Order: sequence, then structure tokens, then C-alpha cells
Amino acid sequence: MREVEGSGEGVDEAVDAALAELGASRDEVDVEVLPDGRSGAPGVEGAPTRVRVTMRDSADAESADDSMRSPADSAAGDGDEPSTDGSARGSDVGDEPDDEGDNEEWLDDQADLVADFLEDLFDAMDLPAEVEPLYEDGTMYVDVWAGEDDENLGILIGRHGAALDALQEIARTVVHHRTGERCQVVVDVEDYRKRRRAQIVSRAMQAARRVQETGRPERLDPMNAYERKIVHDAVGEISGVATASEGEDPDRRVVIRRS
Repeated sequence: MREVEGSGEGVDEAVDAALAELGASRDEVDVEVLPDGRSGAPGVEGAPTRVRVTMRDSADAESADDSMRSPADSAAGDGDEPSTDGSARGSDVGDEPDDEGDNEEWLDDQADLVADFLEDLFDAMDLPAEVEPLYEDGTMYVDVWAGEDDENLGILIGRHGAALDALQEIARTVVHHRTGERCQVVVDVEDYRKRRRAQIVSRAMQAARRVQETGRPERLDPMNAYERKIVHDAVGEISGVATASEGEDPDRRVVIRRS
């Protein structure tokens, strides 16, 4: 069983934050509104709303009452951008494709849009870099590589990937502004994200096996939402353990426990 906590200005925003981390849609989860830590009551004015979102097992998810689902819920995919229209998933996802072939074409269009934007940005920065869309392991990347005259793109990665995260947010905003769609493209520089992903998966699997053996929970290092989702997905493949998130960004982390 997987569960995460989310917070925001209202239940919908808090649920969106948790759904983004789980990579789930509203009809796949159960939601519990948590009391405010200072007052003991949910929804206190001036305090963020906190929720606990728990994945249902597949049987529960399939038997959910269709009459309770909104059109936005039914159309929702696995994206990670919170909605802005007050629903559990934004109406901007309604045109996302269901067919696998259409999905690849849709991702290609988004990747081309992000690539064009980055090329214009790097030209304005006078930064020699090559931009290349790449579909790999179910993820559409836009890879950035150093040009012949500059082999160091560390400025685009930053400390612990902070600059790259900012670049990702800009690309996401551009796609949403121009198309009204959630951006499903991941920006990577010199394979930083791919290497980081492999490291995270390896550490998460090792920690999960230790939890299996000892029964003692393990808290991983703080990670951003993208990296926490990698952990949730990786550990979700191991029986007998479960993941949850705790803390507030930028110190939010995944905890692995026996299930």
C-alpha cells in the first residue's frame, strides 16, 4: 500500500500535490483530511490544509462508483502538474490521448515545443548546446548536450540539480501556456537525470530489502517530487514494504516501512 501526505491552500490543492507525487488519478485513491498540527482541527484559517492520500488496491479502484467521478478525474493521466481550476485534476487534461500511438505523437509534439524553446533560450544566453528529444523507458526526454566549444553545462544543472529543476519548471509552464496541456516531457542535461534516477532506484531497492529483513523503517534523503515518485514506483515492485512521504519541501523525504 502506498500513501503520501500533501498540503496546500484547500483540499483540492493538497490532494493535487499528493496525486502528483503518487502519479495517480483521483479515482485510484482514498483521501483523508488531516487536522492542523497547531489547532487540531482541519481547515483552520491561515493554516495549510493537509491530506493523506492512499492508493487503493486494484480491486477497490475498479469497483469505485463511477457516478462520483468528474470528467476531469476520468480523463486524468499520470502527470505531475497541479490543477488550477479547483478540481482534483485540471480540465486541461481532457484532451490527452488514450491510444498508445496517439500518445507518442502527442509526446513528440510536446518535445518539439520544449526543444524549440530551449534552443531559443540558449541562443539568447550565447550558450553553445545541442538539444535532442529522446523517448526512453517510457519517458520522453529533451536532452541537452554540450556543444563543441563548451564541454561544461554545469551551470544548467546547478547544485543538487536545482538549476535543472528550475529549467524544467520553465519548460512545463511554456507547454501549458501554449497548449493547455500538462507537460509530460522531462528536460535532462548531460544525462544527469538518468544517472540520478539509476542511483535513486538502486538505493531505494537496497533500503527496501533491509526493511524487509529487519522490520525497521528507513528514511531516505530529502528529494524533490520527481525523485520521490521514482522511489514510490521502485519500492512498489517489492512485496511486504510500503512507502510514504513526510516533512515539508525542501526537506520532504520518503519513508519505507513494512506493510
